[in-house]
Amino acid sequence: MKNTAITLAAFLLATGAAYAQTMPSDVVFEDGAVAQSLTGVAGDPANGRAVFKNRKKGNCLACHANADLASEQFHGEIGPPLDGVGDRYTEAELRGIIVNAKMVFEDTIMPAFYRVDGLNRVLEKFQGKTILTAQEVEDVVAYLMTLK
Repeated sequence: MKNTAITLAAFLLATGAAYAQTMPSDVVFEDGAVAQSLTGVAGDPANGRAVFKNRKKGNCLACHANADLASEQFHGEIGPPLDGVGDRYTEAELRGIIVNAKMVFEDTIMPAFYRVDGLNRVLEKFQGKTILTAQEVEDVVAYLMTLK
C-alpha cells in the first residue's frame, strides 16, 4: 500500500496535478502586481489564448482588440488594444490586472477574474466562484506575454 501511495504522489507531481493553489483571498498584491504564481505551475499560452477568446470564460475580446485573434469577430473598443501588451507589462503586473484590475486601474469596468468577495450583483449560482480558475489566470498571463 505504501508503494502505491508513493507511486501516485510521484505521478501527480510529474503531471502537475498536485500543486498548491493560492485561494482568491490569499492573493498578495504589491503596487498592483502579483509576483507569486497562483498555482506554481507554468501557464500554457495555447490554453490562455483559448480562454482569452472564449465568450463564456475570459471574454477578453468583448472589450479588447487583439491582432493575434483577427479572425475572431466582435473585438471591443472599451479597453486598450492588447497588441504589444507583453512588452508593456511584466508577468506580475499582468497577473495583478487579471486577478483584480481595480488594484491597478481604480475606475476600470474590467471584472476581477479571480476574486469572490466585495463584488456587486452576483447571481446566486456564481456566488463564491471565480470567473477563471487559478490555472486559467496563469494560462492567460502566459498568452498575454506572447503578445510582443
